Amino acid sequence: MRAPAPTAAPDAGPAPLQPDDNRVFLTGRLPAAPEERELPSGDTIVVLRLVVRRPADPRGGPTVDTVDCVVRAPGLQRRVLAWAPGTTVSVEGALRRRFWRSAGGPASRTEVLVDKARLATRGRSG
Repeated sequence: MRAPAPTAAPDAGPAPLQPDDNRVFLTGRLPAAPEERELPSGDTIVVLRLVVRRPADPRGGPTVDTVDCVVRAPGLQRRVLAWAPGTTVSVEGALRRRFWRSAGGPASRTEVLVDKARLATRGRSG
């Protein structure tokens, strides 16, 4: 008889990652307020930009990256829209590459599709 598979305790943290998991964990600063956008389909998304530090590079160069993040879940959208510029936040999600046709031809962008987010510190209001 086989023993039942172990289950993680509710507070054990995230499950171990598999070699082909597409999970992204980022903590960074919001340079601007999140924006609500309506897609041609009528769906609403919230877009936020996250400035994250790069590991030190002895050759110099940029010290930060700017990462576009998209929130689709309505409850999470409401929370994220209240965040102020300068706030430090943590997001978790998956990388997605989005394609579309523009006036200049085919275009694409890689962004994080956020399914979890939380405040790390509050920014300045006003």
